[in-house]
Amino acid sequence: MGESLTLPPPRPTAYIAVDHYSAVHLAAETARSVAGQCGLPGALPDRAAVIASELASNLANHATNGVLFIQSLPLGGGMEMVAADHGPGIGELQQCLADGYTTSNTLGAGLGAVKRIATTLTIRTRPGAGTLVCARLTAPDETASADQDVGALCVPADREQDSGDGCAIVEHDSVRTALVVDGLGHGPQAAEAAQVALRSFHRGPDSPLPELLTGLHRALRRTRGAAVGLLRLHPERAEYCGVGNVRVVTLTPLDLSHRLSGQPGIAGLNMTPPHVRAFPVPPGGTVLLHSDGIDHRWAQAPSAFVHRLPPPLLVASLVHSHRLPRDDATVLAARPRQRLP
Repeated sequence: MGESLTLPPPRPTAYIAVDHYSAVHLAAETARSVAGQCGLPGALPDRAAVIASELASNLANHATNGVLFIQSLPLGGGMEMVAADHGPGIGELQQCLADGYTTSNTLGAGLGAVKRIATTLTIRTRPGAGTLVCARLTAPDETASADQDVGALCVPADREQDSGDGCAIVEHDSVRTALVVDGLGHGPQAAEAAQVALRSFHRGPDSPLPELLTGLHRALRRTRGAAVGLLRLHPERAEYCGVGNVRVVTLTPLDLSHRLSGQPGIAGLNMTPPHVRAFPVPPGGTVLLHSDGIDHRWAQAPSAFVHRLPPPLLVASLVHSHRLPRDDATVLAARPRQRLP
């Protein structure tokens, strides 16, 4: 279909609950490790550790129910660290972003250093209700990768090491194709099903969606099976094809629409012939896929704040506030890519 596909290897999201200052060291070491896995050169792993340490320190000192997500970028090219909390919010955000600004009394200390080190920094805050921060770090020749308007998080159920969910997104020409897979149950066998689905998806992600879903169904026959959601984003429209309880919604700054889920069945076990549902994506719209590890009731009346979140912060907000701890949880959000000239 034109451009070569972007195929970053799938890696799980590191999920760090920052409920004590001891989590700061864990955050720094995790960020350094993920930077190495992403191939960031030179001093960038150490810079990633500094960013994670600053974000985690803020959460430990000033926030409530703070978490830090660390992972490679959804479309490759670098890494991201996303902090979420239910704390007091940042009252003087611009002041906090000034390099060298520090205080022991205000959430936001150290954000100036994060802004200086990170390739991009995105922050949304609500006084009295919480803050979301996404810091992305890329190599100097990959700075364009930091601007991808895509967010994705995949975290395992509490007390599980492996996630039975998985997700991926690739680009080809002006089209984006995304997968969210939810292996039946959770634990190692569900994780095996998710990895089988990811490998099958990456063999031909630009195939027609019914063909792609049929291939996933065949690949999953030797596993316990999975729910699968496939999304294809064109510049002004989208197509959805799925089986099972992976949900899709379209979110704009003012509205939420196109609530869809897959047709009945389980990929790998029993599936009727797949069909595609198409729907428009309005300007500024974000299309979001999530597994049933996210409480679907989040979509009943999301706040204006949530409606306006960019994809990386939107997925963090949903995982942080609406994750069901006993299940694996995955959210993927993306905006259509602009037409190529």
